[in-house]
Amino acid sequence: MVAVIDSVIVFVVSALVGGIGIYAGALLLSDARSYEHAVWTAVIGALAWLVVSVLFGWLPLLGTVLTYLAYLAVIKWRYNGGWITAAGIALVGWLAASLVLSLLAAVGFGGFSALGIPGV
Repeated sequence: MVAVIDSVIVFVVSALVGGIGIYAGALLLSDARSYEHAVWTAVIGALAWLVVSVLFGWLPLLGTVLTYLAYLAVIKWRYNGGWITAAGIALVGWLAASLVLSLLAAVGFGGFSALGIPGV
C-alpha cells in the first residue's frame, strides 16, 4: 500500500512540475490560460510521448523524431501559435522544470521528474 501511495505522490508532483514548466513557456510565448491547463497539457503530452514511443520508438532516429513531433503537436494544439511557438514553449518548459527540480533536490526532495517534459 505504501508503494502505491508513493507512486501516486511521485506522479502528482511530477505532473505539477511539468505543468510549471509548460506554464512558464506559455506565459512567455503564447496565451497562457491557466496553470491547470498547463498541467493537463503536460499529462496529455506525456501520454502522446508514451504512445508514439511504444509504436515507433524502435525505429532509429525516425522514432525519436516522431515521438518529439507528437509531443510538440500536443503543445501546438493546446496553445495558440505554430510549431516554432510550441518548440519554444517546450524549451522554456524544459529549462523551468529543470530549475524547479534542482531547487527541490537542493532542499532534500530529490527523485522526482517532470511529467510531460521530455528529458527531465
